[in-house]
Amino acid sequence: MMMQTNTFTFKIDKMSMGIRLDAVVADTLETCSRSFAGRLIREGHIRVNGNAGKPGYRVKEGDNISGSIPDPGPIDLDPEPIPLDILFEDSDILVVNKAAGMVVHPAPGHYSGTLVNAVLYHCRDLQGISGDLRPGIVHRLDKDTSGVMVVAKNDRAHQNLAAQFKSRETGKKYLALVHGDPRSESGQVNLPIGRHTQNRKKMSTSGAHSRVAVTLWRVRERYSGITLLELKIETGRTHQIRVHCLSMHHPVVGDSVYNHRRWEKQLPLPGSDGSRRLISTLNEVRRQMLHAFRLEFRHPRSGDPCRFEAPLAEDMQVVVEQLRALTSENSQ
Repeated sequence: MMMQTNTFTFKIDKMSMGIRLDAVVADTLETCSRSFAGRLIREGHIRVNGNAGKPGYRVKEGDNISGSIPDPGPIDLDPEPIPLDILFEDSDILVVNKAAGMVVHPAPGHYSGTLVNAVLYHCRDLQGISGDLRPGIVHRLDKDTSGVMVVAKNDRAHQNLAAQFKSRETGKKYLALVHGDPRSESGQVNLPIGRHTQNRKKMSTSGAHSRVAVTLWRVRERYSGITLLELKIETGRTHQIRVHCLSMHHPVVGDSVYNHRRWEKQLPLPGSDGSRRLISTLNEVRRQMLHAFRLEFRHPRSGDPCRFEAPLAEDMQVVVEQLRALTSENSQ
């Protein structure tokens, strides 16, 4: 096969005959997914023996496949020099420790300051996703949830990672500070999640068009009135951990959407210096105490297992240390 920049040509050998044209192109061109190959064929960028083809055409031995991949088109988003905590990077993926308060993808009300804006500035080797010069977002974290995220830098990596997340081949673990003291050391929540019937910004275990959602949890540390949980989600529903913790009657600390408890009254030693410091810290942080600390997947190119961990966000670590101190003070 001979390639010049984005132009290519190759002949079909005996081993490939009978395979769909879009599949052959995707297998031959490293960073081109099958869906993107189909789009290029339909738009006339890829031809068979000089003639327009169809994605489903079954190639024959000796067929000459030629074409070009247009340079990725610009998108209406501005690269922004926003600092990123990068855990790993190569030509296919970028793994970051997302800061709390950062929106992942531009949306109404958040067209700047997002993770996508930051990645567009940082990654000068983006190869584009389905013909657009943008990073591939295959999973998301809520704005006020911190922790590990992987971003695809080319179409092939995007398709591969998206398939892994869809088939639940990935491993996702979180740490959450929740109200109360669970009776057992571990457990499972298996309650479907759907859109809240009255508040469209919320999700619910009794919502409309609910889908299966499974969360495994275990106690990491117990404090006075608050517990640190480690949670593993088998599914990836919107607000899954926050909704499932609420269903356990242990809502996430600082969650203004799903938790309306006057948590200040539940702390030990009310009026003590330690209690006042903790209340002041949580009022200053003003976000749910939820952190994605581990992400596991297969590398989209090599297939090797990957595991990345992000240390607890600084604001959450401060809260944990103050809880430890307050619990110790209460036990004396």
